[in-house]
Amino acid sequence: MSEEQTRENRNQVFSGGQQGIPTRNVMEQDFGISIPVESVPLPSMGIVYVAESPLYGQELVDVKAMTAREEDILTSRALIKKGTVISELIRSCIVDKSVNPDDLLSGDRNALMIAIRVTGYGSEYSVEVECPACDEKSKQDFQLADLAIKRLGIQPVAEGSNVFEYVLPLTKKTVRFKFLTGRDEQEMSTIAERRKKQGATTDSSVTQRLMHQLLSVGGISDKNKINQFIRHMPAGDSLALRRYVDKNEPGIDMKTWMSCPHCSEESEVRLPMGASFFWPDTE
Repeated sequence: MSEEQTRENRNQVFSGGQQGIPTRNVMEQDFGISIPVESVPLPSMGIVYVAESPLYGQELVDVKAMTAREEDILTSRALIKKGTVISELIRSCIVDKSVNPDDLLSGDRNALMIAIRVTGYGSEYSVEVECPACDEKSKQDFQLADLAIKRLGIQPVAEGSNVFEYVLPLTKKTVRFKFLTGRDEQEMSTIAERRKKQGATTDSSVTQRLMHQLLSVGGISDKNKINQFIRHMPAGDSLALRRYVDKNEPGIDMKTWMSCPHCSEESEVRLPMGASFFWPDTE
């Protein structure tokens, strides 16, 4: 496809035209404004998606810049209540409408989310963080564009699959696991909210995450049996597996450095995703 054809296809997406109905790109033709499109690198490099997926083998995904329409999505109480705000934001901005944001790995979603925020409000992100050295809080300015991409460093068991293997150090069981998707994160959030309403007093985030990640243990793929194994697996195996997954999961490295005005220490912190991430102070 030529560059001119590609540009024409993108303009059709932006103008919201339907097949057979002549449309005009009002923003370009009447206002002389072209909505920017950015090619965002996928940390997974498209390796984990099935061959039928539009993301298969894709290292870049095109997203359009945020507009007032996307601000409507961010303020939608219905979407906030459902917990689908980020999915709908990505769905609105991604150029290829055949991509389902819920199918994206969490790390790929984060990369798109950060890129969309940068296109809408710029790279500077001001947020209050706590100093690891003195525990005092201060407002810090960070550059989202400087965050490093953490690319997939291990190979799946088969091409086009989100399935990986690891041998647990204590039980010596070979487990197969996957990296979480947007759909998995949403299911976990729903379960956590349900437990909260039921008055649960313990946090089950560790076991719930493993229950969504583990696909088989020692060749056994029955979910009930896997869940029983997770609940009773040695803590050393659980920690080792979680560290291995975290180390190799593709995404955006959210760690950065801050200079504390209270104790003058330079400390590495994890960038918090506060309310100001999509609603920055523009004054």
